[in-house]
Amino acid sequence: MDFTPTEAQAEARDLAARIFADLATHERLRAAGTGSDPELWKALCGAGLVAAVEELGLLGLVLLLEEQGRTTAQVPYAASCVYGLLAITAHGTDEQRHRLLPGIAAGSTVVTGAFPAQPAVRLPVHPGLRPSAWPVLSGTVPVVPWLRDATHVLVADAGRRLWLVDLAVGAGVEEIELTAPWSAGRLTLDEAPAEPLGADPGTDTGPGAYADVLACARTAFAGLQAGVCAGSLARAVAHTNTREQFGRPLATRQGVQLRAADAHMDTESIRVTAYEAAWRRDAGLPYATHALTAAWWASEAGQRVVHTGQHLHGGAGADVDHPVHRHFLWGRQLDAYLGSGGEVLQELGELIASGD
Repeated sequence: MDFTPTEAQAEARDLAARIFADLATHERLRAAGTGSDPELWKALCGAGLVAAVEELGLLGLVLLLEEQGRTTAQVPYAASCVYGLLAITAHGTDEQRHRLLPGIAAGSTVVTGAFPAQPAVRLPVHPGLRPSAWPVLSGTVPVVPWLRDATHVLVADAGRRLWLVDLAVGAGVEEIELTAPWSAGRLTLDEAPAEPLGADPGTDTGPGAYADVLACARTAFAGLQAGVCAGSLARAVAHTNTREQFGRPLATRQGVQLRAADAHMDTESIRVTAYEAAWRRDAGLPYATHALTAAWWASEAGQRVVHTGQHLHGGAGADVDHPVHRHFLWGRQLDAYLGSGGEVLQELGELIASGD
C-alpha cells in the first residue's frame, strides 16, 4: 500500500484547502445558517474540483473532503461526488455518463443518495402505463442529506437496486433540520419515474452496484470525519496554547496533553483506515470490510474527538456560536449517518464471518 498522493491529488488538495480557507469562514458560515453556500459551491466547481474526482479517484476525494471537514464548509461535495459522479462513472451506461456527468462537474446537477435502502420504498413496475418506458417508484425516505440542494437522488429500493430519480418529476421534498446543517429533507415518491442506474428498462441492476456505492460512501464520509476531527483538534490546540491559567498556558497541563494526544491518535486512525479503503477501491481490490472499518473508526472515535475539542475549550466550547461547536455538531451527525459504532461493528463481524 502507498498512500502518498500523486502530484495531481496533492495539487487538488492544496487548491481545495485555499478555497475552503478563503470562503468557509466563521462569518460566512454563520450567515449561511442551516443552508448551503452557493458561492462556495460555484467556486469549487469552477476550479474543477468536482470534475477532477473522476481522475483522482476515491483516495483523491477523501483528501479533498478532509479539507472540507477542517472548515465544516456547507456544500454538497461528498454527496454529489459519491452518489453522482463516482456512482455514475462506475455503474452508469455510456448514455447516462454522457448526459449527466458534465452537469455534475459544472455543479448545475447535484445528486444525493437515499441510503441505506429503506423498506418503505417499493417498486411497482408499470411498463406501458406511463409515457416514459421507465418504471415508477413509490415510498418515503425519512432523511436524505443535502436533498434540498439536489436535482437528482440515487435511491436504493428494498431489493438493493439503484434508481435515479429526477426531483422535478413526481417527487416531494419536505425540509427537515439535522444536527449538522446538511440541507436535509424528507423524500416522498408517488409513482415517480425512476431510471435504473446502468441498466436498460426492466433490467435488474443487481446488488453489486449497491454494495460498491455504499462502501464508497462510507469511505468518503469517513474521510470527511477525519477532516472534521482534525479541525476540531487544531482549534483546541490553538486555544490551550493561548489560554492561560495560574500564569501558564493550559497546554502545559498534563491532563490537557493526554486528552489532546488521545484525540490525535483517534484522528489518525480515522484517516489511515479511510485512506486504505479508498486506495483499495482505486486499485480494484475488494474493500467492503475496509470501508466498514473506516466507518467504525469515524463513528466511534469521531464522537470522542469532537467531544474532546469542545471540552478543551472549557466554557467557550459550550457556546453554540463558537466555531468549535460546528465541529461538534458535524462530528455527531457523521457518527449518526455512518451508524453507531456497535451497529457497524456487528455488520463488519457478520461480513467477515460470512467469508464474502
